Amino acid sequence: MMRRNVVIIGAAGRDFHNFNTFYRGKSEYNVVAFTAAQIPDIDGRKYPAELAGADLYPQGIPILAEEKLPELIKDLNVHDCVFAYSDVPYQRLMNVSAVVNAAGANFVLLGPAETMIKSTKPVIAVGATRTGCGKSQTSRRIIEILMAQGLKVVAVRHPMPYGDLVAQKVQRFATVEDLKKHKCTIEEMEEYEPHVVRGNVIYAGVDYEAILRAAENDPDGCDIVLWDGGNNDFPFYKPDLFVGVADPHRPGAEVSYYPGEVVARMSDVIVINKIDSASIENIQKVRDNIARINPKAIVIDGASPLTVDQPELIRGRRALVIEDGPTLTHGEMRIGAGTVAANKYGAAELVDPRNYAVGKLAETFKIYPNIGTLLPAMGYGDQQVKDLETTIKNTPCDVVVIATPIDLKRIVNIDKPTVKVGYDLQEIGYPNLDVVLCDFLAKQNIKKKGGCGCC
Repeated sequence: MMRRNVVIIGAAGRDFHNFNTFYRGKSEYNVVAFTAAQIPDIDGRKYPAELAGADLYPQGIPILAEEKLPELIKDLNVHDCVFAYSDVPYQRLMNVSAVVNAAGANFVLLGPAETMIKSTKPVIAVGATRTGCGKSQTSRRIIEILMAQGLKVVAVRHPMPYGDLVAQKVQRFATVEDLKKHKCTIEEMEEYEPHVVRGNVIYAGVDYEAILRAAENDPDGCDIVLWDGGNNDFPFYKPDLFVGVADPHRPGAEVSYYPGEVVARMSDVIVINKIDSASIENIQKVRDNIARINPKAIVIDGASPLTVDQPELIRGRRALVIEDGPTLTHGEMRIGAGTVAANKYGAAELVDPRNYAVGKLAETFKIYPNIGTLLPAMGYGDQQVKDLETTIKNTPCDVVVIATPIDLKRIVNIDKPTVKVGYDLQEIGYPNLDVVLCDFLAKQNIKKKGGCGCC
């Protein structure tokens, strides 16, 4: 039997999941390569035989740069190219499709029915229309509500496997020390640390069926699995309740980015976040788009009020603002919590770090020239962390405003005064997440073990 040759176009996340759920173990397909984009330094490796299946892939599967895609299609007689990464505008998506079709192959998008895994536990999934909408703070808010009712919630995070893929097959994080044990990057810590410091367990890794089974049987117990999505991807697990988050700072993205529109159309509940800092016109545009494509969704208004530990250090000073890396890069945000805080508390100026960036950080600014006068907290590897530290040291400023979700000073030595900015989700008016979750628990016949905010 002739096997269909397949290339999976990815970014070390959805691509591996699509392989594991749809292609692994099927002798009629031959996945000849993954291609890599968005994340630095992941091409040139292999998806190992231990994860791919040694019978069909005894040498593993190479991970190559996406730029090589036309040559790969022709040299390897590729039949199908499967697009499998997120947060891309439709124009870019169809540009890739044109490259694939021009080289002679089919362009494929796998959907939820072929890739979602069913859990034995009730699943709440959180997704978004873009990177940086506020998925993680929404996930934390949901977990806080459920934990207050005495329920055990185990979070599972969208993959970020940048290290040893075999060692990262299934990862469990229950303490800050676990972050060091698993050699987490800054990007991984930004997602895991806010969970563990609040007292709930979070899983991640590469093989998401194995991860789900481990989460369902967590040693500390599990009543509900919460899927904490990445970028604007749709869930890996079949949700019983799907909460999407939209951002009125980027109105229209909910109908012009892939797979963000999938999230907007699938969600049972959509939180319009950041209404405290967005214009009325932009908020209404998002509202109108949601009403048009998903009129059955419950819409919740949300704000992201800031906490600033030492605001007096900002006034009249030259401030270097550090924001979450992916939000500024493929998320394309030009303003974040750090910028809002610096302006609110009277910074004399926002110092432009671009002329002082070194190494990997300088490369990031070249790849993403629209970041502007903000410094992304990039730390996908040791060298990037060192370059981040050097860039901060080089930048002539009076204060560093840190708006990442982690204690960055634990990772990077900063030789200047610092201000930490935090932010959490706050629902405005009615309906709110308390009401939605009470209804969900009733439908799932899950008995509350404590009080709640709607009863």
